[in-house]
Amino acid sequence: MFGYVRADTPYLFIKDDNLYRAMYCGVCKGIGEVCGHAARMGLSYDVTFLSVLLHNILGEDVTIEKSHCLTHCIRSRQMAAVDELTRRLGALNTILAYYKYTDDIADGDRGRGKRLWFKKGFRLAKKKYPEIEKIVRENLKNQERTEKSGADSLDRAADATANMLQEFSVYALGEKSTEYTQRLFYSLGKWIYLIDALDDYDKDLKKGAYNPFRLAYGGESRKQLLSGAHGEEIQFVFHAVFFDIRESLANIEFRFNRDLSDNILLRGLPMMTKRVMSGCTDKNRKKHEK
Repeated sequence: MFGYVRADTPYLFIKDDNLYRAMYCGVCKGIGEVCGHAARMGLSYDVTFLSVLLHNILGEDVTIEKSHCLTHCIRSRQMAAVDELTRRLGALNTILAYYKYTDDIADGDRGRGKRLWFKKGFRLAKKKYPEIEKIVRENLKNQERTEKSGADSLDRAADATANMLQEFSVYALGEKSTEYTQRLFYSLGKWIYLIDALDDYDKDLKKGAYNPFRLAYGGESRKQLLSGAHGEEIQFVFHAVFFDIRESLANIEFRFNRDLSDNILLRGLPMMTKRVMSGCTDKNRKKHEK
């Protein structure tokens, strides 16, 4: 689920860009505290955004301070101080990274060397936050069962990832979890799964791996899939997810400024969807963003 949740930077206020960078550093420091420095290699923007969103919904203010770290050892930069929520997100990030490489190994891809970076951190995260590890493990098992069954339904295929984020939101928000926060995180998880599957369409087709878009619609390539008879239907699937996100957002009380959250959810996700649909794959996405 890594790498797809991004801000639409041309429309991002400078203050929010600075906050996003500081929160990114905060999650990185949280990973280091809970899981050790090696596990910081797996830091993702996806989990950084969860930190932005959850802090705002909970009303937990973030302390920003100038600091140094292993990466920025010469020049200090603004970093969010580590709190309990950041530690939990650091554990989540490491657990997800460990299981991602475990899945890559099971699929016959290279991943054993990369997984070693997270082995110790995974053990530490699992010991300190067993509830988080259980949420991830059980939903990934459900995902595996769904894929092995050859499900050709996009909703069914995305359900486990969506449930995982929904359950984590309930765990993280506690009493402040509502029907609408759960729907928001469910929709976000659904989008992450679907955009990843669409991005990997050609690769999965070549490997003969499971892909719900291939089973539901067919197509010899992603380009053919999106330009064919089912192109509009696939676009409608994503528009339906964006509608659910907007409806949920409208019913969630944010304690602080919501400009950053709105930019990512209302502009960043559609932007990334458009890029994947236009053929901007994971390998050339950075080039496309410049």
